[in-house]
This record gives sequence, C-alpha cells and structure tokens, in this order.
Amino acid sequence: MSLDSPSLRGIDGSRLRFGIAAARFNGALVDALLERVEAGLRATGVKATSVEVVRVPGSHEVPWAAQALAAKGRFDCVIGLGVLIAGDTSHHEMVGESVSHALQSVALGTRVPVINGVIVVNNLAQARARCAGKINRGAEFAGAALAMADLRRRMRA
Repeated sequence: MSLDSPSLRGIDGSRLRFGIAAARFNGALVDALLERVEAGLRATGVKATSVEVVRVPGSHEVPWAAQALAAKGRFDCVIGLGVLIAGDTSHHEMVGESVSHALQSVALGTRVPVINGVIVVNNLAQARARCAGKINRGAEFAGAALAMADLRRRMRA
C-alpha cells in the first residue's frame, strides 16, 4: 500500500466540472467514499452545481454510466466509485479487473479523464478503512480527478 499521495497545492477547482458514477451495492461504504470525494473537490473551490452524481446498481455498471457522463461533453473529469469485497469466490477480482479495463477504455475513447475509484478489498474491515476510516481514498480520488481535470484544461488551451 502506498501512502505517498501527490500534493494538490495550487489547483483552483472553481471552474472545473465533474461527473461521478457511483454504485449502490455496498451503499453505506460507497456513500462514505462519495462524501469524501465531494469534500475533496469542494476544498479546492469546486461548486456543488459543478458536480453531477448518477447512481447505478453495482460496480460492474459504473463504466457504462461513466461513458454516458463523459459523452455529455460537460465534464473535465469523470470519477467511478464502487466497493468490491471478497466472498467465497474470486468474483470480486474478476469484476474489479473488468471495471478497471472498461474505465480506461472510456477515458481513452472519449478523451475525458476517468478516475477509477472502485475499491477491491479482501474483507469488510479493509473496505471500512478505505471508505470511512484512516485511509482516505475518497480524498485521493478527488485529488487525482482535480489534477487530471486541470491538465485537460491546460492541454486544450
């Protein structure tokens, strides 16, 4: 696990717009993650009206919603959020890998940065730590989204 997150000093989010596709499955955990993402965006001046959140049944549906958001042409970056927790099979790994590839495909195909905020963990304790506990993945996803949105705007200029 890396604890060396990049610094976001100097990014003014007041003119940036974000789309967020969030899964409903493991809802309490995804909601906590979403709250932390939104707090991270607001901390740099992103207005509440500059963020559109859509909800989908589960993590496997996140890429479709991310593509629909990116296709609107209104967002500087799109963030996909979900939580996949291991069960008796490796299904969570299969879904996680599929979602990861699909989100990257959306980014490359639409030319809109997409942040993969789908957490894949081995147990509930790991999920809680990352979504609502000491490991603030929501802030990290917000930071990555801000950096990519800022880069996209600067590269278009």
